[in-house]
Amino acid sequence: MTTGHSFTLSAMNALDQSGFVQALGPVFEGPPWIVAEAWSARPFTSVDQLHASLCAVMYAASEEQQVSLLRSHPDLVGRAALAGTLSPSSTSEQAAAGLDHLTPTEIELFTRLNQTYRTRFGFPFVICARENKKESILTGFEQRLQNSRSQEITLALGEVAKIVALRLHDLLDV
Repeated sequence: MTTGHSFTLSAMNALDQSGFVQALGPVFEGPPWIVAEAWSARPFTSVDQLHASLCAVMYAASEEQQVSLLRSHPDLVGRAALAGTLSPSSTSEQAAAGLDHLTPTEIELFTRLNQTYRTRFGFPFVICARENKKESILTGFEQRLQNSRSQEITLALGEVAKIVALRLHDLLDV
């Protein structure tokens, strides 16, 4: 995640709720409701504790809120990526997986898999791109399309947790 600046944990703990949400909001895609709710758990003694607090809010949310969070994620190699309108974090994460150098045939395959997955589950395929490459992402699509919707919600939230951990480490001086 490239925000242009980083914070110490001490500085993060000292922020009022508005400043905390502004600073940490980008670690999640979509509206910053998780960060806003986690603010009350301050002070955080470690980045791991901060991450655990954020994830606790995410996992305690209603299924409707969880699915809304998942729906705020962009498709891999989707319209936003192809148009260059992804968030800076998503752009660099997809590039880290090599998804910015695909052939037209590979783009077509991702488009088809994204549509199949979204039709089956009602939200986009979420995977921590920074921990994967094109081949493992394609394998993930194929394997996860066999899951139930509830299994996929659980798996996708686990991937969000991985993404958030990496983004927190990018944002905070540790």
